[in-house]
Amino acid sequence: MSRVMVVGAGVVGLSCAVRLLEAGHRVDVVARDLPLETTSAVAAAIWYPYRALPQDRVTAWSTRTYAAFASMAASEPDAGVRLVPGTEVLRAPRADPWWVSAVAGLAPADDLPAGYGAGWSFVTPVVEMPVYLGWLVERLDGLGGTLTRLNLRALPHGADVVVNCSGLGARLLGGDQTVLPVAGQVVRVAQFGLERWWLDSAGPTYVVPREHDIVVGGTDVEGEWSRTPSPDTAEAILQRAALLVPELRHAEVLQHKVGLRPARPTVRLEKVGRTIHCYGHGGAGVTLSWGCADEVSELVGSP
Repeated sequence: MSRVMVVGAGVVGLSCAVRLLEAGHRVDVVARDLPLETTSAVAAAIWYPYRALPQDRVTAWSTRTYAAFASMAASEPDAGVRLVPGTEVLRAPRADPWWVSAVAGLAPADDLPAGYGAGWSFVTPVVEMPVYLGWLVERLDGLGGTLTRLNLRALPHGADVVVNCSGLGARLLGGDQTVLPVAGQVVRVAQFGLERWWLDSAGPTYVVPREHDIVVGGTDVEGEWSRTPSPDTAEAILQRAALLVPELRHAEVLQHKVGLRPARPTVRLEKVGRTIHCYGHGGAGVTLSWGCADEVSELVGSP
């Protein structure tokens, strides 16, 4: 058993902490932002590899995460995880996505919205993040882990292993200036009976139904640090999304939010001395979370 400190309380940090606790380690999570204050809490959180490389490792992590979420959807009713059918639309036909092996049942779509020439449909996990983050914290607590707010200026000392899941904080804590924010604005609207998700990655434009609301996005602005939503951007998002789901034109708007995705040329997951770096997941933190957590647990257990 090792004493492990995990830096970061977003979905990646909490998932790593849970896996390490399950493996029998003593785990303390420290973070400037508590889970509901992180970018993870803003995410529409549909399983979909986005802005994350390299393709081979991302596909492997995504596969393991899909399986974990599918199991959770069947066995953990309080976790906020469901398997939901939906469609990614394309302006013109193209080859299957590079991550196709990670998902079962990808099939050509029919009944496409006007203006789209192709698409594929599949069932994928949708994770209601405020519920799910709470579930992860309860799991952490139940396994004997701790969560503490702490504003760090450097990675902590005093543990056998430090797992750096600090996201954008890795610019400071990891000395990694290749990590950049990619701002994503979303609009949360009231649920009106939508049961399928829709995605046009060219926007990106996405409509993700949850139990009581619908998350509509989005934007992809690299280098933008502002978390202040723009009313004009929100209106443009809803107009684009209404091409996929016309009912959105009359939906009740509940909230506007902006999250800053921690993008990097490739995800960094490696062991350097007593530190394991696990950050740079871009727009795929949820999608890669359990696969990366499994690998982190394996690295902690290695000599």
